[in-house]
Amino acid sequence: MHGLKYVFPAHHGGLTRGVPTSYAAPPLKARIAKGSDPIPVWPHANGPARGSSFEPLYRTVPYAALRDPALYELLAITDALRDGRARERKIAEEQLRARLGKVHVE
Repeated sequence: MHGLKYVFPAHHGGLTRGVPTSYAAPPLKARIAKGSDPIPVWPHANGPARGSSFEPLYRTVPYAALRDPALYELLAITDALRDGRARERKIAEEQLRARLGKVHVE
């Protein structure tokens, strides 16, 4: 988890329409207050929000996230680990551990 920001560094761009990510997306948005800065968004023409462009892990991430809410949450948590401040990373790590703990490998 700690290496994500080094292996997949965050790249920001200008204001754009897109899909909220990191602290601005579920489940983190319920636990982290939005500041005055534009929220991070994956660029997407039909995205529901306007914010600061945040390059996704792969170009089709916004499309996949809009089709699968569970995947969306995991990808947003990953982005918080990639680019969040200390508190955001801590909450994201807790959320990811909780989700991965539910996976049973047989």
